[in-house]
Amino acid sequence: MKGFFAGAAATLAVTLVCSGCSTLRTDYDRFPIGDASAAGEHPFGSARPVEIPAQALAMGAFLKAEVATDQGDRTEALDDYQQAVKYDPANSLLRLRLATLFVRNGELKRALDQVNESAQIDPKSADAHLLAAGIQSALGNDQAAEQEYKTVLTLRPDSQEAYLYLGTLYAKRGDYDQAQKTFQKLISLDPDSFLGYYYAGRVMVAAKNYDQAEHYYRQALNLNPQSELVLLDLALLREIESKPKEAIGYYQRVLQLNPNNELVRKRLAELYVGQKKYDAAMGQFKRLEQLETNPADTRTKIGLLYFERGDFAEATTEFNLVLGSEPKNWAVRYYLGAAYSELNQNDKAVAEFQEIPDSSAHYVDARLQLAYLYDKQKNYDQAIESLKQAQAQKPADTEIMGFLIGVYQEKKDYPAAIALARKMVALDPKNDKYHFTLGALYDENHQKQLSVTEMQKAIDLNPANAPALNYLGYSYAENGRNLNEAEKLIKRALDIEPEDGFYIDSLGWVYYQKGQYAKAIGELQRAVNLTSDDPTITEHLGDAYRKLGRPLEARREYQLALKKASETDQVERLKGKLQGLENAGQAAQSH
Repeated sequence: MKGFFAGAAATLAVTLVCSGCSTLRTDYDRFPIGDASAAGEHPFGSARPVEIPAQALAMGAFLKAEVATDQGDRTEALDDYQQAVKYDPANSLLRLRLATLFVRNGELKRALDQVNESAQIDPKSADAHLLAAGIQSALGNDQAAEQEYKTVLTLRPDSQEAYLYLGTLYAKRGDYDQAQKTFQKLISLDPDSFLGYYYAGRVMVAAKNYDQAEHYYRQALNLNPQSELVLLDLALLREIESKPKEAIGYYQRVLQLNPNNELVRKRLAELYVGQKKYDAAMGQFKRLEQLETNPADTRTKIGLLYFERGDFAEATTEFNLVLGSEPKNWAVRYYLGAAYSELNQNDKAVAEFQEIPDSSAHYVDARLQLAYLYDKQKNYDQAIESLKQAQAQKPADTEIMGFLIGVYQEKKDYPAAIALARKMVALDPKNDKYHFTLGALYDENHQKQLSVTEMQKAIDLNPANAPALNYLGYSYAENGRNLNEAEKLIKRALDIEPEDGFYIDSLGWVYYQKGQYAKAIGELQRAVNLTSDDPTITEHLGDAYRKLGRPLEARREYQLALKKASETDQVERLKGKLQGLENAGQAAQSH
């Protein structure tokens, strides 16, 4: 926990305390604890109950709400904030905080009621008017939103958010001149405003003032040369201007940054093939549609900026406001689910991801996210079902197969995992990593010879596959056979990754199996130093000390391994080894 107060919470708490100081003193004067006139009737004075001041009750509810918020319990936080407002209904900051939580919960009308009350109590609160404007815009009340943004700029002339949202409102209704002036004011306030230049460029495209759009986009690109947003818009602008070669150049730059951008690949395919299905005018119209500027688009991008910098709570506010006006904006619903996931509000994340239909481009990613959430909860059957739904859309996607294999593995359903891994191998027989995965699964399923065969195939395909070299070498060492070959294989792995503690442990275990216990201790101690949390490596070191006749050191390592161990078999094995040392010590003393 970050303490009772964080950021704005501290400010709010201080405000509550300070605004109620004189009142609290008066209230305590009015309600004394004892009454001298009643002293003879009760050993502690008056038995009359003490009345707690309303501001103190509000403070208590506020603190409970902040703790609940900090712990991710939004339901409890909402209840506590509503209690705080009930105790202190004239506190504008409490109402504003409650309104913000209602927004994050997707309850926009209840949020609007609270934020309007907050603004009435404190008409000079720029924060209240800014939130009210966002809610009005999300509910489709553009005129009310415009008025609220203007109020914000009167109260806080340097509010960049207000300029951005107001400018996009003007653009939405086609008042491009007013929109440009608004963005220009923002740029004057902050010459490094990337979003100011970017949206000014979009407005100029919508107004068909392409030269001016180019100017603004160039300014934005100077501030962020790797911006996909600007590069994509410049590519679309080149298409509108019938400059396909330049458009292709920008699209290719976008793909260098993000190879999975399906929109760009579709645009490139159309340009390369040259099969235009619409006449030139219709083509330009469609491209202009893609560049349309509106408040929801602006709010989405600001939400993504919050997301990228790790301010997930603020991101949920922005995304919920977008969904208030565009409930079928599946991209934003996906972003909202991801933000909830980052906040560990898993039930809300699951609800958002489940809303996304199979017709959406975000369906597969949403199913992968669902699988991840279910897997964290060890709800393996639902994780598998979500992955199968994703796989139905992309049956040959080996990344999905790999994720599904991992869940089967955690569920210990090795036959299902092996069947899927064999399918991966069949799709790409020359992929050494797939053979390694299949070999490891065979090993876990106690099919040792098949495991060795697959590991050898992985090494034949890629002699530098260090995990396969180590795995095969350790498999030989574990079974006490082919020890010279095992040593060669593991040393080859260490030539590739010399500081890998697990590979060093494998080499130490080879020496142990060869009876070279002093050499084994040297390697195993180094492995423990590199991977101090692994109980098996610590147990190996204890085994080597025991073989070398150093029971005190062996006992120490076994005890350390026992503290780290979680697997039942290993715990019982270590207890048995410690008991064996104890019995041997007692037998030695008796002689």
